[in-house]
Amino acid sequence: MRAQILSVGHALPERRLTNQELEQMVDTSDEWIIERSGIRERRIADQQTKCSDLAYQASKMALERAGLSAQQLDLIIVATATPDMFFPSTACIVQDLLGATNAAAFDLSAGCTGFVYALDVAHKYLLSEDYQHVLVIGAETLSRILDYRDRNTCVLFGDGAGAAVMGKGTSDYGILSSILGADGSGGKFLNLPAGGSAMPASPETIQNRLHYLKMNGPEVFRFATRITSEISTRVLEKAGFAYSDVDLFVPHQANMRIIKTAMKRMNIPAEKTLINLDMYGNTSAACIPIGLSLAQEEGRLKAGDLVLMVAFGAGLTFGGVLLRWGRG
Repeated sequence: MRAQILSVGHALPERRLTNQELEQMVDTSDEWIIERSGIRERRIADQQTKCSDLAYQASKMALERAGLSAQQLDLIIVATATPDMFFPSTACIVQDLLGATNAAAFDLSAGCTGFVYALDVAHKYLLSEDYQHVLVIGAETLSRILDYRDRNTCVLFGDGAGAAVMGKGTSDYGILSSILGADGSGGKFLNLPAGGSAMPASPETIQNRLHYLKMNGPEVFRFATRITSEISTRVLEKAGFAYSDVDLFVPHQANMRIIKTAMKRMNIPAEKTLINLDMYGNTSAACIPIGLSLAQEEGRLKAGDLVLMVAFGAGLTFGGVLLRWGRG
């Protein structure tokens, strides 16, 4: 028995925020943003759209493609760094929106690695006879926590959601190997300082703009360029495969320079690499499921393809999943 992705779906806000618009908002330029990140535009949710709304939309698409009803779900996992609120969990809100009355629900916080973490957790649940179908969602409204005075961060991120319906199968399709990891000593390099028990909200935290995302870009870049190829190697070797066997490499969409470094080290060509950060920016935990859903729509995924997904994020966290695409 293998845990399989039965279907995927995505949701993206209509509003496009271009580099040219950002030039009018912060001290930056289109050329600088493209050179440093490869991003040309990103999607931004309107003020009425919550993280749970995007998660719900992506989930509806995934369920329809899977041919399942919400009542057939046993568990919902939402990976997000931007929940609707501290509690209840965004997963519980989505459960109610879907009418998935038979499903347990919880959120998972692993930053941009969240969807990969959630896939692995869902995989373990599906090894139990108690769970038949698990909905895994990566959803973010990062625009709500961006400081548009900080040109080093506000140009990088976007909003969106992706969802995967997972189930069981007896064929060779499904998850072949997975590895998760963390380096908590790097937590200071990417965080949102205020609002929790360490630094409760106060007039001072608001005045000092501590409710916005903070990032040490050079440190995160160094970590990412090392860990992406390293975890890819480990996940492939664990399942007995080599880089040349990969049909589609789906890296976290953080930075074009990080992706190209990984491609060069692993000798994976552009035609086998999924890249869409130029259009959507870094959507954190939503990057990979959005990419999978769009790739399927574009005909870039077919049954039997070997798909390698790798991510890194706040924590610092990292993880990789290797799967044979298809169901049955």
